[in-house]
Formats: sequence, C-alpha cells, structure tokens
Amino acid sequence: MPTRRWSWVTVVAPVCLGLILLLGWWLTTAPGTIPRYLLPTPGAVARSLYNGLIARGDMWAYIGVTVSEALLGCVAGFIVALPLAVLIYRSKLVSAAVLPFLGATQAIPAVALAPLLVIWVGYGLGGIVALCALMVFFPILVSSVIGFRHIDTDILAAAQVDGARGWSLLTFIEVPLALHAILGGVRNGFTLSVTGAVVGEMVMGGTGLGSLLFAQYHSFSTADMFATIIVLALIAAAIYSIVSMAERRWSNLNSPQPESNR
Repeated sequence: MPTRRWSWVTVVAPVCLGLILLLGWWLTTAPGTIPRYLLPTPGAVARSLYNGLIARGDMWAYIGVTVSEALLGCVAGFIVALPLAVLIYRSKLVSAAVLPFLGATQAIPAVALAPLLVIWVGYGLGGIVALCALMVFFPILVSSVIGFRHIDTDILAAAQVDGARGWSLLTFIEVPLALHAILGGVRNGFTLSVTGAVVGEMVMGGTGLGSLLFAQYHSFSTADMFATIIVLALIAAAIYSIVSMAERRWSNLNSPQPESNR
C-alpha cells in the first residue's frame, strides 16, 4: 500500500505543479502589459506546438536529427568511460594518476570546447557527436567508479573462492552489482547529451532542433522558440524516465525477495 501511494504522489505532484506554473504564466500574460515578443501567451505557444508537431509536422525531422546526435554521443561517451572506470577501479596506479586530472577537467565546461572541436573535427555531425560524448563522459565515469567501489567486498571474496577471476568476475559479478550506479550515470549523461547536441548545432551547424532554435531567434519568433524549448525538455524528460524505469526494474529484479510464509 505505501508503494502505491508513493507512485500516485510521483504522478500527481508534478502534474499539479505544472498546472500551477501554467496558470501563473497565463495570469502574467493575459492583461497584455508584457509585449508578446518578450513573453508569449500559453495559447500562442500551444498553437506553435500544434503546427510544428501535428498540423504541419515539420518539427519531427529536427527532433529525429537531435535525438540521433545525442544517442550517438551518449554511446561514444559510454564506450570510453566504462573501460576507464574499470581501470580506475582495478588499478591503484591508474586511479592515482587519473583522478586529479578528472577533477580539473570537470571544471572546464564542455560547451567551451565547441570552438576547438570545430578546428579539430570540423563542422557537422562529427563535431556535434564529439561534444555530446564529452558531456556524457564525466557523469558516466564518475558514477561508474563510485558504483564499482561500493561493491560488497565479501561478495567479491566469495566469488573469487568459487573461481571467478578477471573477465568472468567483471562480467558476471562486478558489472551487475555496479549497474545501478552505471545506469544512473547514463541517465544524467543522456540528458546532458541532448544539451550538447543543441549547443553543437548552434556552433557547428546542423539540421536539428538547435539550428531550428537559432533560426527562430533571428526571426524573433518567441512563441516558436518556447515551443522548441518545450520539445527539448520533453525529450530530455522522456529519456530520463526511460533510463530510470530500466534502473528501477534492474533493482527490483536483483533485490532480495521476502520468503513466503508457509
């Protein structure tokens, strides 16, 4: 019963907050004292969303490009981050050598590297994916290292007694036990990857939502800009929710089940 109540709260609470914010937005713009180019009405934004997603449907092509770039960047960042996390976890020498530099590099905004990526990689898809990968890399790496380091040493010792070594120990024991933390890093990283795709398109060129937002800015289409930003927020929220569901499902499958009373 408590779990069911909590699930209702997690659904109703954000809906209520969203309705309150929408009402406040409408009350702010209804008198007409604020110019529409500064803050459009909810109705104007809703019409823009309807035209872009349903009536004309021209926004779907931009959405597909941005999601593809974010997905490619997330996969690339994951492929690099996870093996490095294993090395840091397994090797004290690698950990001592790498971790101080990771702390320093995290202080550098990945977005600030976009001009350099233009020089190194060039305009277009390659540079955008590289920027997304950079933004995904650090959350996945840090979260994975924390997950590996919090594995119960008694479980590892028992597995080694049973003959688990090297690759088999990593694949069947360590990665599954750290997967909750790894998925947490992927969840946070993927949402950042969407941001990287949008910023990359603005700096390096592209045909996704970032380029659409840039064009709307130059044409002073504030309602259209709001609509595009809402779509980006919905994409990030959907990705976050999907990975969170996978994370919870994995936790439920691997949590100890209470014994039934006979």
